[in-house]
Amino acid sequence: MAKKISIVIVSYNVSKLLDECLQSVKRALQGIDGEVWVVDNRSVDNTIDMLREKHPDVRLIANQENVGFARANNQAIRQSDAEYVLLLNPDTVVYENTLRGVLDFMDQHPEAGGAGVRMLTREGLRAPESRRSIPTPWVAMLKMLGATRRYYMSHLSWDEPGQIEVISGAFCLLRRKALDQVGLLDEDFFMYGEDIDLSYRLLKGGWQNWFLPFDIIHYKGESTQKSSFRYVHTFYQAMLIFFRKHYGHLSFFFALPVKVAIYSRATLALLQMMLDNLRRFINPNKFKRNKS
Repeated sequence: MAKKISIVIVSYNVSKLLDECLQSVKRALQGIDGEVWVVDNRSVDNTIDMLREKHPDVRLIANQENVGFARANNQAIRQSDAEYVLLLNPDTVVYENTLRGVLDFMDQHPEAGGAGVRMLTREGLRAPESRRSIPTPWVAMLKMLGATRRYYMSHLSWDEPGQIEVISGAFCLLRRKALDQVGLLDEDFFMYGEDIDLSYRLLKGGWQNWFLPFDIIHYKGESTQKSSFRYVHTFYQAMLIFFRKHYGHLSFFFALPVKVAIYSRATLALLQMMLDNLRRFINPNKFKRNKS
């Protein structure tokens, strides 16, 4: 008999965070018929040893190379058959009532294809990316210009369920029936953007995406080295993949400004990264004081 929920966590060199995440997941799963999968993308820290020692009940897929976020998630999804699938970042802590609350909502709303939750920062602040809209060319341009109210759906209440467009990949609960209809994560996205793409396909498939006022802590960015060339390249490449896939039919004169904006932001991000690295090299002591 199929389980109620399969929780899929993709890990890469985040042993300590992953251990904390798994402990919270097991507490939240009490009384729920569920299973936990960890897909490790060839970590070089002690992740595999930690899992075998502390979490032998977790179903482990140990990849021999870093296959990316989308492909790694799909590996576990294809091997599971639960009614619901939860994609969960390793840099999260799940509150004890969150899984039960989200599952109860999904059971009562068969039109819901997926759901996200209220993500909190380490300091307890509400993370705006808990609710997002599809980055249409217009919305994307507004966001790049600093007008983010529409993108983050700021009109919605933080304390009531509400329909949203994009479910964050940090906590993305999906109905198996919906996944069977619209397909799994698009593996053209190595990392970033795959949650936006899947959310958009759910909406186009006639499903609803929901924000639910149940909590997790998301140590955003602590599982990713965002000061690297690879991060900048991967992030903005994902934006281009999404735009080409869903808005490639637009006229050249309408599409060009969006593409120019994406490349411009990527260039600025790289220049800022290089400047920060130069400052660290010139005056490392000052940087350490600022970080402390």
